[in-house]
Amino acid sequence: MPDQSYDLVVIGGGIVGLSVAMEMTQRFPQLRLVVLEKETKLAQHQTGHNSGVIHSGIYYKPGSIKARTCVAGAAAMIAFCQSHDIPHQVCGKVIVANGDEEDSRLEELRKRGEANGIAGLRFLSPEELREIEPHCVAQRALHVPSTGITDYSLVSSKYAELILAQGGEIRTGSRVTGIKARPEMVIETTSGSYGARFLVNCAGLYSDEISRMAGNPPELQIIPFRGEYYDLIPERQHLVRALIYPTPDPRFPFLGVHFTRRIHGNVDAGPNAVLALRREGYNKTDVSLQEALDEFTYAGFWRMVGKYWVDGLAELYRSVSRRAFVSALQKMVPEIKSSDVQPAGSGVRAQAVRRDGSLVDDFCFVAQNNMLHVCNVPSPAATASIPIGRAVVDMAQQNFGLSN
Repeated sequence: MPDQSYDLVVIGGGIVGLSVAMEMTQRFPQLRLVVLEKETKLAQHQTGHNSGVIHSGIYYKPGSIKARTCVAGAAAMIAFCQSHDIPHQVCGKVIVANGDEEDSRLEELRKRGEANGIAGLRFLSPEELREIEPHCVAQRALHVPSTGITDYSLVSSKYAELILAQGGEIRTGSRVTGIKARPEMVIETTSGSYGARFLVNCAGLYSDEISRMAGNPPELQIIPFRGEYYDLIPERQHLVRALIYPTPDPRFPFLGVHFTRRIHGNVDAGPNAVLALRREGYNKTDVSLQEALDEFTYAGFWRMVGKYWVDGLAELYRSVSRRAFVSALQKMVPEIKSSDVQPAGSGVRAQAVRRDGSLVDDFCFVAQNNMLHVCNVPSPAATASIPIGRAVVDMAQQNFGLSN
């Protein structure tokens, strides 16, 4: 018998799990709901290591879940921050291009952005670019005025506050160790066992593991990629007013090293994207033999390596060479010198990879019986968290047969 019983258990106390729980407690206040989070505090992983950008939605394929939820999510996030006095700023950003190939990619981005309903996009000449970012140099740039910044840890704390106010519960220090699906669903954790009628898996970096534990192995595996940052030293932070991004390579979901002025005033430079040997491997020395073995024995991993090994080596080189990292930054802001940057933090992206080695680009949700697995929600999940929460609750209502 479980120690406690609930109508709904949400696994994962990051921004997506909290958004789902917040929406669920608003829409179905009669349900007994608990959020289970393995850490002692909420939002400690992808959410807590987020860059804080409120993305516009310009990068995503028109019609994709990412595009729809990001554009709606940006507006919803700004409104949420305004309503709850959370620090935020709509500062805009520039995406810069040098060379004909990047220029054509930039044109494609503009078309995507307009198809996604993003207002105010305009191309900038080198002279117009300097009016917005005086130290940035490029052949051409695209100005995205709707991009903003906030602090997603503070946003998550407010989500949690609303969940509790609406009758939900949150249990930290509750790492899931087992799931028995039948005849009655029981979730075993380090804080006891929880009976549930329904389960929503928002475990982020471990979403595939939770899915397997529940008897629903997904057709993908999470491969962790560490993104390492530098900070501009205080004396050189004036070189960047807001956000400066390169034109991204459309083959990858990563956006390339860029400059981000944070809501609290500091300026980040990065991240790169290097393979991590532990799902929560924030440092180069963080290694889990079991998790590394899981990566290396997955056929999709080696197929991915076969496709992208040259690009992977370039990212690895930037990881070990400050000079190479700074060289990438100088393509946007030539005045940057190696002495202007200092090592900062890092984050880990949960990148879903299919068995054929392809990178899962869009958000992925899988419903089965009385469970719903949020299998792939990388960036811009924080920006899109409010509409993602609504979409997951819509799916839960349909698949679980919930009624008000």
